[in-house]
Amino acid sequence: MTRALPSSSSTERSEPVSRRRRTARLTTFSTLSPLLRLLVLTQLAFNIGFFAVLPFLSEHLGQSVGMAGWLVGFVLGLRTFSQQGLFVVGGALADRYGIRPVVLAGCVLRIAGFGWLGFAQRTWAVVGAVLLIGFAAALFSPAVESEVARQAVVWEEAGGGDRTRVLALFTVAGQAGAFVGPLLGALLLAVDFRTACLAGAGVFVLVLAGHARLLPQRIPGRAQVRAKGGARLVLRNRRFLALCGAYGAYLLAYNQLYLALPAEVERAAGSQAPLAWLFALSSLLVVTAQLPVTRWAGERLAPRRSMVAGLVLIAVGFVVVGLARPAGWTGTGGLVPAAGFVVLLTLGQMLVAPVARAWVPDLAEEGRLGLYTGALSSVSGIVVLAGSSATGLLLDTGLPVAVPWLVLAAVPLLAAGVLPRRSQPVPPAPAPAPAPTSSEPAPSSASPSARRRPSRRP
Repeated sequence: MTRALPSSSSTERSEPVSRRRRTARLTTFSTLSPLLRLLVLTQLAFNIGFFAVLPFLSEHLGQSVGMAGWLVGFVLGLRTFSQQGLFVVGGALADRYGIRPVVLAGCVLRIAGFGWLGFAQRTWAVVGAVLLIGFAAALFSPAVESEVARQAVVWEEAGGGDRTRVLALFTVAGQAGAFVGPLLGALLLAVDFRTACLAGAGVFVLVLAGHARLLPQRIPGRAQVRAKGGARLVLRNRRFLALCGAYGAYLLAYNQLYLALPAEVERAAGSQAPLAWLFALSSLLVVTAQLPVTRWAGERLAPRRSMVAGLVLIAVGFVVVGLARPAGWTGTGGLVPAAGFVVLLTLGQMLVAPVARAWVPDLAEEGRLGLYTGALSSVSGIVVLAGSSATGLLLDTGLPVAVPWLVLAAVPLLAAGVLPRRSQPVPPAPAPAPAPTSSEPAPSSASPSARRRPSRRP
């Protein structure tokens, strides 16, 4: 009997890798609570509806509506600001009123925004529609993400496994939606842009109906708290702000998929056509490899070391292009460094993103997880906004061709240096005053903050 184990292991290794990965994903999903399964599927639906429309917005505004290029950029920037910049508002509202009303309100606004955008032909109408679309995400995204993080801690403490596996599955669902959405949108554009908008609105009608029926009125262990004083707590939490700075630097590096990479691809190939294949490569890597990578890292690396490893991989990706750039390769061979950059950046993303979001519950005070989840996105968005302007100047200064890429490689390395040194929870803060209208029970022993197990040392 003692020799049966190697035989079983051998049989497992003989199975196709794709089958083992698919089985692992299904096994993880099946062990989640009904609420977590609903939230993971929510992320999939959110991104299908969103990416069926937004990738085609700039072309629609420029060609069909007739906007100037600068105005198109301004409108797209407004959407980003109304979303990322206001995540902290949505998170605070989720803490105050619970996730159900915030998610439902966000779905209603997204339906209205997509419907309005499909018929908007004047600048003021387009601006109003994209502001609704962005603010809708600022409501439902931090509400959903904070509850996923909180439920992941509960799942971990119940013996389900490392919380990062849940966050990784959430990431996979979002990436799958980001992959399917543009394909759906491209098919619908054969009719017109309005049809794509109405289809996107239709997806959110289904999400709204599903959540109105399935999302619980009360979630055990989640307390409703006053919004007053939350911002002060965030600004005093140096370890959380350090995480925000590191995460913002990661996002700045990741955004080079849309700034530095297109310029490099056009130089090597003469057009940006290969970009679609490189983006597809990134999406497929996340969908197929995110959970195995998270499981491997969870068994071997503490949270801080996992993030450091991911940031180093991202830096190496920039170095690969920087070292190859002086050779001036073009054609298919010239795209190899760019493909290497995408692969390394995506692998780094797999190590950084789930761990960063899984780390937030250990840094947030009791009852403030929504606020902290939103603040992570908002503060990081400010870092990206400032860094993107500097990156644009760096790429246009006429420096030696390798210099911009090597400078960008230093960004994730600096981020690794500012990460919090320890990953255990912060000391308990004074309990926030409960909302007088709250009908939810006070935090019980099921509350993650009330009974977190000590995190692994870095």
